Amino acid sequence: MSSQSKLKIIPLGGLEAIGMNITAFEYEDTILVVDCGLSFPEDDMYGIDLVIPDISYLLENKEKVKGFVFTHGHEDHIGALPYILKQLNVPIYATRLTMGLIELKLAEHELLKTTRRKVVSPGQTISLGQMRVEFIKTNHSIQDAVALAIYSPAGTVVHTGDFKVDYTPVFGDPIDLQRFAEIGKKGVLALMCDSTNAERPGYTPSERTVGRTFDTIFAEHRSSRLIVATFASNVDRVQQIIDTAYKYSRKVIVEGRSMVNVISTAEELGYISIPENTLITLDEMKNYPDEQLVLITTGSQGESMAALSRMAGGIHKKVQIKPGDAIIFSSHPIPGNEKSVSKVINELYSKGADVIFQDTHVSGHPCQEEIKLIYSLVKPRFAIPVHGEYRHRIAQARIARMLDYDSDHIVMLSSGDVLELSMDSDTAAVTGHVTSGGILVDGLGVGDVGNIVLKDRQRLAEDGVIIAVLTLDSDGHLIAGPDIVSRGFVYVRDSEELMEEAQEVVEDAVQDALDRKGPDWASIKNAVRDELGDFLWKRTKRNPMILPILMEADA
Repeated sequence: MSSQSKLKIIPLGGLEAIGMNITAFEYEDTILVVDCGLSFPEDDMYGIDLVIPDISYLLENKEKVKGFVFTHGHEDHIGALPYILKQLNVPIYATRLTMGLIELKLAEHELLKTTRRKVVSPGQTISLGQMRVEFIKTNHSIQDAVALAIYSPAGTVVHTGDFKVDYTPVFGDPIDLQRFAEIGKKGVLALMCDSTNAERPGYTPSERTVGRTFDTIFAEHRSSRLIVATFASNVDRVQQIIDTAYKYSRKVIVEGRSMVNVISTAEELGYISIPENTLITLDEMKNYPDEQLVLITTGSQGESMAALSRMAGGIHKKVQIKPGDAIIFSSHPIPGNEKSVSKVINELYSKGADVIFQDTHVSGHPCQEEIKLIYSLVKPRFAIPVHGEYRHRIAQARIARMLDYDSDHIVMLSSGDVLELSMDSDTAAVTGHVTSGGILVDGLGVGDVGNIVLKDRQRLAEDGVIIAVLTLDSDGHLIAGPDIVSRGFVYVRDSEELMEEAQEVVEDAVQDALDRKGPDWASIKNAVRDELGDFLWKRTKRNPMILPILMEADA
């Protein structure tokens, strides 16, 4: 094999915000893809359900793509897969729980029969074309998380996935630091390390510390009904809540579709153990007094349709919040969700509930000392901070500087960059750029809502719409209308004078256009838009969307 070929690392998402993680690794005729996540829409993406990565580059090179490899089962790492597989059907490789959660999605999209999939265990290695991938045990806020060692003829890259160093995990083994060290001894070309908590000094506490907090809360609220909101995928957290509920002789109700799905998958695969007769249904709740109940629910991020938000808003069909309830938020707001979470907390307080959010969560990501530890074990030639907003990745770059990496050996990438590097060369260069970005999913439509439609939606949301309906005969004489319809602009009954004046403006505009160009429909529409737009701006300082509708009457 000629040692001239370089390894290309091409992030297609996940570097500008938290979410939509997907990275392609390319060596000659082989591409393997790590993760395939989605992100949730921004506030100004009206009507959009989710955002998935643009994989144009992979489709252009589909004969090279050998498979998708997954680090863990969170939405921002697996959520886009069903949409992507419909365009690019290649094998997928994941650990047991991750594959269980992927299969839930594939079943929903009717892709199970057509998707080739292989379950791998930490410690295993698979070959994909000219590359090999080794799965290394790590800890995270979901079970079965792994880091990846990607071996190519140009050198080895270690991709940590999302991880933390937890010596006392709730389930399973601690992170395999020994393996990181062994791989580091053999020489590592680059480390792609999780940056989410890189601004935080110290160490991330063990997941077990939350169990102790739950014990205290349960002991102090013996007469309250307890409602705990957490991430559906945090199986270890759910296990600790169930264990504490069992210790205090409480029954557990699981509420929220994603929570029910994840817990039933985790229980089937043996990642969670629920004592007999502990779980009850929502309908059985009325048979027990409040002090014997714990609800575990989705909605810790203030999502408007999640179970806790519906309870807080008084629109949940089966659970009403009442004075004396204790609500535990067992998660931190993801950046950007603070307002929604605050709104739910205020609604809960206004219903007389006690809300608890101190010490009820630990992160699943490494703080500064854990990042230093991984660097010290892996000793990469190049540092490539990944996962997080730009400020988080810059914080990791600072850590790398403390560890004596100079600016030539710290690589700050953007989505779409093509980074080329190899063990033969002491430089890492961005040599090109490929198409990247988000494809918007709205209902069953994937990618049919683009920037133009979004801008229209934003404009409709901000200023509303005015529709001017006119009927002309074939000679261009106005024989009916103009009728003015307003939606989201002004309330017509309170603005009759404005509407009458608007009608006159439209009439004049139509007459002017007819005098100038005769019955030319396009110029009539443009004239109506321009004249009515100017008039409304002068009168209201608002700029609604204007839709002229012209109809021709048969002679």
